[in-house]
Amino acid sequence: MYKLLSHNDLDGVGCGILAKIALGDQTEVFYNSISGLNHQVEVFLEQENRNNVTLLITDLSVSEDNEKRISKFVEGGGVARLIDHHKSAEHLNQHEWASVQVEHRDGNLASATSLFYEFLLENEFVDQSQILDEFVELVRQYDTWEWDRNNNLKAKNLNDLFFMYSIDEFEEKMMARLTTQTEFAFDEIEKKLLEVEEDRVERYIRRKKREVYQMEIGNQFAGVVHAESYHSELGNELSKEFPHLDYIAIVMVGSKRISLRTIHDDVDVSEVAARYDGGGHQKASGCNLTPDAFLEFVEKTFHSEPLKRDAFRNRFNERESPKGCLYHGKHDELIFVSYVEGSGWMLRINETKQEQVFESFAEAEKFIKRTYYAYLVRDDKFFNYLLTFYNRHQQ
Repeated sequence: MYKLLSHNDLDGVGCGILAKIALGDQTEVFYNSISGLNHQVEVFLEQENRNNVTLLITDLSVSEDNEKRISKFVEGGGVARLIDHHKSAEHLNQHEWASVQVEHRDGNLASATSLFYEFLLENEFVDQSQILDEFVELVRQYDTWEWDRNNNLKAKNLNDLFFMYSIDEFEEKMMARLTTQTEFAFDEIEKKLLEVEEDRVERYIRRKKREVYQMEIGNQFAGVVHAESYHSELGNELSKEFPHLDYIAIVMVGSKRISLRTIHDDVDVSEVAARYDGGGHQKASGCNLTPDAFLEFVEKTFHSEPLKRDAFRNRFNERESPKGCLYHGKHDELIFVSYVEGSGWMLRINETKQEQVFESFAEAEKFIKRTYYAYLVRDDKFFNYLLTFYNRHQQ
């Protein structure tokens, strides 16, 4: 017999679906939150008949105490296997019962589902097939966020569908599909549901783009937003909307959790998560809303004003225009950014030329957004500024 303890997101449930297909009635699957896993491990290890069951853990890491308990269980003749892909769990590789891989041998980022699939194939628990390959790859691309770079909307749609059903319903539908069909496809009802869901997500994200608070935490700038849904999509869109921020922190007061996302290669949000009893990937992690985290991400932002979005339908006041573009600061500063040949990007704040020169527009914009909470103004304000500036210098 096998007992699988896995995460309750798409990647974790993907492991459960593969386990049920491969091991059938010989396996029991239990899905857990990040905070709920350790209790389930303790319950299993306290059972009298545990040595007759192989313990499988996927997409989750165990506490230090359970790490010791599992090692003792294995030393006593028990069988356990932990398969994970989070960087924060790599220390478990010191044990023979753990296998934590951030990347596959081909260089692609790993997911728990893709690693577990390899495990099942290597041990001949399941036969490889085209539809299983495709399902696993869809889960992997969504969980590693490669779908966005590859524009693989099918992977995103699979995750959207996951949240439309209960886990039991999703499992049942996927298992029937994966065992009776040769190619992975959505049926007509699912396509209609996905269209409705896409509209709902877009409206939700548009609203949340007006509720982002900028906060300097440590030596990094975070964008803090309170949201209970669509964390991956929201984190990605907000990162693109406010690229001057190092990462986005999505606060869930109800569940006392924070989801962290970044699009920057030089930022590791798993390090941020580790400060608040969390972990995960470099670009996607999560942590507990500890008292320290509550102070930094909730209390300190409470009296702040949300960031204002850049004007997005301009024809003339456009970012990176060498002739110049105009921003408005938090305290009514008018900030004109222009390129001077042979020097670089220069700032004129309230018509006063600044000495600092920036090599790139991105650096100049990051500076004014972080320092002045600035946003790109609409064309009409841009023209008024140019007209006022011209008239003043004609006098």
